[in-house]
Amino acid sequence: MVISIGDKLPDATLLKMGPDGPAPVNLSDLTKGKKTVIFGLPGAYTGTCTTAHVPSFVRNMEALMAKGVDHVICLSVNDPFVMGAWGESTGAGAAGIEMLGDASCGFTEAIGMRFDAPPAGLIARSKRYALMAEDGVVKVIHAEENPGVCDTSGGEAMVEAI
Repeated sequence: MVISIGDKLPDATLLKMGPDGPAPVNLSDLTKGKKTVIFGLPGAYTGTCTTAHVPSFVRNMEALMAKGVDHVICLSVNDPFVMGAWGESTGAGAAGIEMLGDASCGFTEAIGMRFDAPPAGLIARSKRYALMAEDGVVKVIHAEENPGVCDTSGGEAMVEAI
């Protein structure tokens, strides 16, 4: 089942790079009482993810914060080492975007956003989407039909939707 407006985000433990290495992040704790944007994508360092999706949120951080957003999270089915390095190389970390890994694909599967593309070497990856949740309840969701496109799931579209 794909997550929809009005659904509660499932509880999940994600991973981020902390000063002492990988650190768990409880999504329920992070989103409790907050307005949170999560954008999911197929993979760190992949084409559209690196050249379009992440930059669209970097460009729109100020506008999102002006709309009351407390956290912006980039989520991918990657390990925290890769997500941390990718956040540094794209400027996402410096912009305030939390780069979280769903290494087990558990959260991604729970919200119905898993996809596989074996010819491209993508197994247990995330579809491209963006959502906004208030206190863990989904208020906006934009999912792309094609993982190689970043139109409705980009930062500009989220700013307009909030």
